[in-house]
Amino acid sequence: MPTNPVSAGAVIGRGVVAGVAGTVVMTLFQRLVEMPLTGRGESFAPADFAEKVTPARATSPTSRRRLNWATHFALGTMWGAARGMAALRDLHGQRAVHAVFGVVYVGDVAVNTALGLYRPLQWSAKDIVIDVVDKYVQAQATGAVFDRILAPAR
Repeated sequence: MPTNPVSAGAVIGRGVVAGVAGTVVMTLFQRLVEMPLTGRGESFAPADFAEKVTPARATSPTSRRRLNWATHFALGTMWGAARGMAALRDLHGQRAVHAVFGVVYVGDVAVNTALGLYRPLQWSAKDIVIDVVDKYVQAQATGAVFDRILAPAR
């Protein structure tokens, strides 16, 4: 008996949900593990990005923090949408996690560098490790939620 295929929109939608969950995991990792270990303060890179590419402007510390959080989670949905697109190309498990991480991470650094927001050639080894590890945690968590909880039957 034939099964009803899942639409591309549904798969990408599941990815978006997984991306939100992955962003929660990454944020908890940053707050509870990475930042206490490294001594790094809060980053406002998401707010800087939003102000560069949208008309949004923070007018107070509170609005800057809100913009930062909103953009942080919006960008996390992008990781999830990319994970959904990988599933549409029949990539699953660690192959999908690594493919999505490679494409999205390189794109993130390239776009932010082109916008003048990142200067990766001036980053210390510690800065590079922090950035890669935090975003790798995001990719792994997004992939785990997608594959184990939200993935359509194969």
